[in-house]
Amino acid sequence: MRESVGILAAILSSAFGGMAGAVTRFAVSTIDPVTIAAFRFGIGLVLLLPIALLLAKKWPRGRDLLPIVLLGIAFFAAFFIVYNIALSYTTAARGALALSTLPLQTMAVAALLGVEPLTARKTFGVLIAMSGVALALIAGLADAPTGAVRGDLIMLAGTLCMAFYNVWSRPFIARSGALAYVTIGMASGAAVLVAFALSTGGIAVAVNFGIAQWLAVLYLGVFGGAAAFYLWVFALERTTPTRVANTMTVNPLAASLLAAVLVNEPIGTNLIVGLIAVAAGIWLASTASTVRMSVKE
Repeated sequence: MRESVGILAAILSSAFGGMAGAVTRFAVSTIDPVTIAAFRFGIGLVLLLPIALLLAKKWPRGRDLLPIVLLGIAFFAAFFIVYNIALSYTTAARGALALSTLPLQTMAVAALLGVEPLTARKTFGVLIAMSGVALALIAGLADAPTGAVRGDLIMLAGTLCMAFYNVWSRPFIARSGALAYVTIGMASGAAVLVAFALSTGGIAVAVNFGIAQWLAVLYLGVFGGAAAFYLWVFALERTTPTRVANTMTVNPLAASLLAAVLVNEPIGTNLIVGLIAVAAGIWLASTASTVRMSVKE
């Protein structure tokens, strides 16, 4: 039951994240990548902090605090600047598909660090999912915008940061709890982002926002920020990093459906075929027998 709840939370988080990719693609034409991230996690923190202060039973302390702050900056600031830059070159659907390499990267990082052993069934499931991603990207290359390959590669490189975050987060979450952990991490990343956006004048663009831009940043803060990332670490608290990461393959479906509405991105047959393979991979990897984790204190 605990595993199932964790996987369901991760799927919902990935759906929110996919839709956030489409909203980011819409917003990136008028707002710079750092400022988008600053609004996303600044608003997310405003919503999350009061809840954490009321409900969190324990907070990071001692030797855990600095690593959690650094992980928060690496993920909420560095990764999402790279993520937003990638979406300025490629489509929301392609960017989300590139991001779906997260399961493979997380599996490799977890094995490299001796945190999570590989199993044949889990490896097979992830490889099926990754084959679907590769199929959709390659088959859709002819219809991709100029610079899409650059955006795909930037997203692939940035995803490695998220893979390390997934694996390294688990022992800190176990000691601090999901709510306190994600709040400290988001606060650290948001502080860096907001400071940079203020120093470069990025925040000042808000005076020119129309209704569409405000709706975009509000969605990113509420659902793409607070809700998505609390659910993500909630899932990491209850199941393995690879199983959580494998739900990222839900991301392209949510991204492509909303991007078709917001920015008229086409949904090709290649994407549909790729997503069928992705769904099969999710099922195989997430229904594998439970593995024993080695949590390094």
